[in-house]
Amino acid sequence: MTDEFRIEKDSLGEVRVPAAAYWGAQTQRAIHNFPITGLRPYPAFVWSMTLIKRAAAEVNNDLSLFNAKEVAGRAISGEQMAAAIIQAGDEILAGGYADQFVVDPIQAGAGTSHNMNINEVMANRANEILGFGLGEKGKPVNPNDHVNMAQSTNDTIPTAIRLGALWRLDELLATLERLATELRRKAQEFDGIVKSGRTHLQDAVPVRLGQEFAAYARAVERDADKIRESAAGLRRLGIGGTATGTGLNAHPEYHRRMVDVIGRISGLELFESDDLFESMQSMADAVHFSGALRTLAQDLTRIANDFRLLASGPTTGLDEIRLPPVQPGSSIMPGKVNPVLAEMLNMAMFQVMGNDLTVMLAGQAGQLELNVMMPIIAFNLFQSMDVIINAVNSFIDNCVVGITANAEKATGWLAKNAILVTALNPVIGYQKGAEVAKEALATNRTVREVVIEKGYITGEEADQLLDVSALTEGGIQGVAAGG
Repeated sequence: MTDEFRIEKDSLGEVRVPAAAYWGAQTQRAIHNFPITGLRPYPAFVWSMTLIKRAAAEVNNDLSLFNAKEVAGRAISGEQMAAAIIQAGDEILAGGYADQFVVDPIQAGAGTSHNMNINEVMANRANEILGFGLGEKGKPVNPNDHVNMAQSTNDTIPTAIRLGALWRLDELLATLERLATELRRKAQEFDGIVKSGRTHLQDAVPVRLGQEFAAYARAVERDADKIRESAAGLRRLGIGGTATGTGLNAHPEYHRRMVDVIGRISGLELFESDDLFESMQSMADAVHFSGALRTLAQDLTRIANDFRLLASGPTTGLDEIRLPPVQPGSSIMPGKVNPVLAEMLNMAMFQVMGNDLTVMLAGQAGQLELNVMMPIIAFNLFQSMDVIINAVNSFIDNCVVGITANAEKATGWLAKNAILVTALNPVIGYQKGAEVAKEALATNRTVREVVIEKGYITGEEADQLLDVSALTEGGIQGVAAGG
């Protein structure tokens, strides 16, 4: 070993590894082979893979599967090796050694490089705990034989995808609950403001601004429910299937014990798979969960678009709401302020929708006993959750809580809205109503003025039938309830 590197070996031969690195030969080969994006695995992936390894060490030790070794005159018991692996895992779960997980998300199929990166780091840290240096020969804990005992890339990676999504599920749902709560607060604040509804981007019958915002809140709540429901399938773990689903090289009790231990350590509600082959062949649960994230993304895109429309102008647009001015909007036009948080949310949700397409395509690309596209499924799924959480929190803090209503503009547009005549249909009929609307538009007068002038109803009747607040509550104008 030199000051710069040490020599590590794998089944293909010797590899130079940075002297201070906790990874080994297979990770170093992946660094060389896959310089694709410059990105690293998400913390959710490192956490979930480490959790699996840490739990496996406990389970395999309880099953008396660790054998003692003698190294450099030292007797190392199986219990000592297991304890060292468990300690290394606990340190990583607590956030340690994060800089040691270095394999690009776009890599060899299935995620063997990811798996070996975890195995090598945990093995080297376990050996260090046992008193052996990184470059020391004959270290007792082996990445494959001990850290990876009773495991395969083929069952750890799909299990990690499930656990990593569940790890941040509560945080994601809490973020959406916060967004819905803030939208409902705005709904209450704006409930007294009656404005023009719009369909086809054309004038429609009146609504209250509060009703629009309450609908946004309800949409977010429903999308959160869909995400919660879709996550149920992720709780079914296939760990213990090893290479193809048969469980070869795993103790018969390993699967059951692993689900119990992972659940205990993580605090997650987890279940045993009812078919280990299906749990390894199919990525449908991850695809389903990603689809629920996409459904949320399209709703948030729609809401962001509405905010941009409602705030458009201000002098030549709708200008019914005002978004907080958080930064100058132009490098050339002084005083311009743009709806930057709504634009950010649009872009973030487009990313989530694109990620979902990748997950769907990768999910259907599995063949026979394995889906080799799991690394990109994991990366895109975890990125989608990360993007949603961060984007929505910023949208809440920097936009939603500071929205104000421009009641004067909203009610001003409504006063000019000829579609108010719809409320008169039960009294004067559709044809006369169309006649009134056309004349009101052509002469730039109000519906009230025209309908009274034509003698279709009196002024008193017009005031009653065209009460815009009453129109937002539904019902048939001019007809008593139950009449």
